[in-house]
Order: sequence, then structure tokens, then C-alpha cells
Amino acid sequence: MKVTEFGTKNEEVIVLLHGGGLSWWNYTDEIERLRSRFHIVIPALDGHAGSDADFTSIEDNAARIIRHIDERFEGHVLMIGGLSLGGQILLEMLSLRKDICKFALIESALALPVPMTHRLIKPVMRLSYGAIQKKWFSKLQMRSLKIRGDLFENYYRDTCAITRENYISFMQSNAAYRAKPGLSLCEAKALIVVGGKERPVMKRSAKLVHDLLPNSELITIRGYHHGDLSMNHADEYVKYMTALMQ
Repeated sequence: MKVTEFGTKNEEVIVLLHGGGLSWWNYTDEIERLRSRFHIVIPALDGHAGSDADFTSIEDNAARIIRHIDERFEGHVLMIGGLSLGGQILLEMLSLRKDICKFALIESALALPVPMTHRLIKPVMRLSYGAIQKKWFSKLQMRSLKIRGDLFENYYRDTCAITRENYISFMQSNAAYRAKPGLSLCEAKALIVVGGKERPVMKRSAKLVHDLLPNSELITIRGYHHGDLSMNHADEYVKYMTALMQ
């Protein structure tokens, strides 16, 4: 597994799992605020730019990250944060290994299947994949995803590196995922964050995860879109993270 690492080499390890179609720069501002205190590890999710494997499933990707934590950090880290697809992978990890981390920050993670979206992904991607290579299209996508403009070159480079097959695979997995009952055994203290302007299914997902995780808090941030917190509000993200760990 390919990972990008930042910060001090100590036992206080934070793993951050980026969103679908993104990369380590999802957390670029958080890295600058945390690197003096923590060892930050950001795996390249399967099928994404910089990864060494195609995307097969959320379950497989979660298992690979757990193996990496076992091999590098003796099976446990201080905190894991995950956005969207990364948040789903985090949920899967928490359901598979109840003590994989002490704290978890789950941001905008879909935990209920969306069958109609799942059915449309393959035909839509077959028609639109070619446009991903066009800068004008990437700029439209960035605006729709509320990604700030200074990240454009990173976004454009890394989305162009994702194959059509990997796009279809991780987007279908995202739309089909359902949180596992094993979350009820999780020992981590968790914060679940959802934006006030996200789709109703995202808010239902956040409530479901909150109900499943025994030691969790749910926060709906008024006025925020999908992924707004980690992408655009690093100071607030770090504030929530610090409060969680206290």
C-alpha cells in the first residue's frame, strides 16, 4: 500500500482517509496544523492517483489499511479520520477491528444504499469519462463539489490519473454501501459530522452511524456542504478533532 506521511516520527499516529476522486491534499491545511505534534499517515485509496492497486470494494480497501496498521503500528493508532468514501472505509475498519484506533472522526459518510444512483453510475461514466480530461469540465466539477480554486492543479492531475473502470468501481461501491452491525462493538470514541446542506440520505446515514456506534456524538454543521469541513475549514476540523481527543 502506498502512503504519504508527514510530521514527527512518534507514537501519536493519525491516519486520514481522503474522499473519492481526491488524494492526500484533501487534508493539506490540516497537515500544516498538525504535523508538529503528530505523525500523519494518508493512504492512497485503491484505484486512486498514487495507489498500487485497482479498487475492488470498500471492504477490501479497509482490510488493506488494517494490514498496513498491523505491520507498521502494531495494530493500533491514535485517531483515524475519513471523508465520504474514506469515511465509509473507516466505518468498515471500525466494524472489523473494534480497537483499531482510540478516536474516529467520520465526515459525510454514506451508510445507506442508494439503488438508483448505483444503477446510473456505469452508463453515465461511459458517456462522461472523456470529459474528465478537459480542464473546463474539471473546473465545473470542482465548483459543484465546493472545492476551493487553489487546489485545482492537484484535483485535475489526480482525477485524470483515475481509470474509468476504477471510477465506476468506487462510485458503485459508495452507492451500495451499508454500515455493518459490527459497529456496535467498536471501542473508539467517535465524532460523526454531516453538513446541513447535504442530501437527506446523508443525514439519515449520519443518524444511523450514531445509533450504531456506542460512544459517539453527531454534529450537523449548519450551512456546510458535502466535505466542506475538511476541504475548506481546517481550523474548525482541528478544533473538532482536538475536542474529540480530550
